[in-house]
Amino acid sequence: MVSTEPQESAQVASDAPGLIGQLVRFALIGGFCALLDYGTYTVERILGMDSSPWVNIARAISFIVGTTTAYFLNRKFTFSAGRREGGSQVGGFVLLYTVTFFVAVGMNALMLAVLPGTLWQQPTFAWVISQGTATAINFVMLKWVVFREPKLEEKTP
Repeated sequence: MVSTEPQESAQVASDAPGLIGQLVRFALIGGFCALLDYGTYTVERILGMDSSPWVNIARAISFIVGTTTAYFLNRKFTFSAGRREGGSQVGGFVLLYTVTFFVAVGMNALMLAVLPGTLWQQPTFAWVISQGTATAINFVMLKWVVFREPKLEEKTP
């Protein structure tokens, strides 16, 4: 049951963490999901997906696992606007994560190509750079587009 009463909107808004709180929650959730992503990527590489094109498929799968988990956790715990208007947010999520999917996988492939092949931690460095790039894009777009807080005049009927 959805209430359109102003006091409910005010209650949800008052429960919303500020920017610093959102950054802290986003970082904690992101850290957990990054471990999940990297763990998936590492296991896939151990299982034989360590050469082209399989390494790119492994990165794609690990990205999907990590970011889908991050979306649901951030929707629940980080961005209060995620607790409302789920239908329209799913479309924004799909668009955002489609873009960051290609950024992450593309950046990983680029780093694997340009980092020295003799570097024993080349896949790890490639993953870290691709993950950092995707994470920066995700926070900005989740905060100000997908889970955008309605302006005060949008909240009042």
